[in-house]
Amino acid sequence: MPTFKKIKVPAKGSKITYKNGKIEVPNDPIIPYFPGDGTGPDLWKATQIVLDGAVKHAYAGKREISWMEIAAGLTALQWYDKDTVLPEETLEAIKEYRVSIKGPLTTPVGGHKYVCLVCSKEQNELNDKRPETCISCKSEWVTPRFRSVNVGIRQKLDLYACVRPVRWYTGVPCPVKEPQKLDIVLFRENTEDVYAGIEFEKGTPDQAQVYEFLTKTMGKKFRQDSGIGIKPISETGSKRLIRMAIQYAVDHKKPSVTIVHKGNIQKFTEGAFRDWGYEVAKTEFRDKVVTEAELWDDLNGKLPAGKVLIKDRIADQTFQQLLLRPDEYSVLATPNLNGDYISDAAAAQVGGLGIAPGANIGDGVACFEATHGTAPKYTGLDKVNPGSLILSGVMMLEHMGWNEAAALIIKGLEAQIASKRVTYDLERQMPGATTVKTSQFGAEIVKNMESFRTPVAA
Repeated sequence: MPTFKKIKVPAKGSKITYKNGKIEVPNDPIIPYFPGDGTGPDLWKATQIVLDGAVKHAYAGKREISWMEIAAGLTALQWYDKDTVLPEETLEAIKEYRVSIKGPLTTPVGGHKYVCLVCSKEQNELNDKRPETCISCKSEWVTPRFRSVNVGIRQKLDLYACVRPVRWYTGVPCPVKEPQKLDIVLFRENTEDVYAGIEFEKGTPDQAQVYEFLTKTMGKKFRQDSGIGIKPISETGSKRLIRMAIQYAVDHKKPSVTIVHKGNIQKFTEGAFRDWGYEVAKTEFRDKVVTEAELWDDLNGKLPAGKVLIKDRIADQTFQQLLLRPDEYSVLATPNLNGDYISDAAAAQVGGLGIAPGANIGDGVACFEATHGTAPKYTGLDKVNPGSLILSGVMMLEHMGWNEAAALIIKGLEAQIASKRVTYDLERQMPGATTVKTSQFGAEIVKNMESFRTPVAA
């Protein structure tokens, strides 16, 4: 076992390993977790109760998770020092133990020099010094502005795929008439495009140098007072993301993979993403896929049984069709920015981010996470919906091959929604519903599992 300064490795439990391109999960895996900032601790308490309850009911004690707390965001400032929001040993633990889960973390937005990790208020220095307390909540956890802990985890561990399943859970209030028609899994590239973070601020020497090169050497024309961003999309990054999406569709018997892009305008980045996707499909999955052109040119529109259809759509068209014809889509593969918009918009169709799970997955390492923010004004109130983190835990169990426990959680959650005993965000949209606390919501999901459990041999 590795040696850490602050992380306490459980006395019992075994490591998940990675061999021949697949993880190998023991019956007693050690899984790193960190609750997150803001409402994260409340969400995690409910989620851990649900995950442990599902494993217990599904496997009758033959399997058990050993949880290992690690630190990022506010917790890291408390464990380490006021300038450490993403400790190296946290990254080491995520990589070493292969599968982890985390709550929401604060992400600064503006150009202020400091940010409060408790309430997320951004602020400037006072008298050329770091503010001693937050100007809003008076917390002492004011730290130098950082780009994003979430992005740091993804990039430093090369977790290149953001995977977001989006489907409707029976009884969840939502704004569309037929939410059950939307059932997609979105694979969004996690390390390139706008997430590369290559920017040059207006008025800086670096911006002036880049502006001069682009206008004088390359002959491009744009306003001199621009902030400049570089949007890299590589063949390597595109192919590995789309490869994972196609492999997922093959493994899970999904009908199609749609490559989403803006290649009609950005031909050498997003257009190339599309072209590289078709290349992967044709060269690496030839016996398992049919392209849309082949479907109509050679097969008279009839997809052979067992084949995955590979098609592409322009990003803005995809937004419309996910509303009007959602059942025509199954697995989507996108560059970073398009996937960011589409995944959140799709989640809104089936009830919002409160029940939208997600994961960041690379080769042999996966970190599962809530997809929403920290909601700092509700910190410690035991009030917010833990659905996103609970369902991310479902994804984690499925990733581990513990499908029986994952299925129990889904049944328990849907039974809870059907009972109309829900957190405030759902209660205000459901006539006749009763508001329960975050912790109650989790505990009652576990109780519901007793009606569905059928213990199996581990």
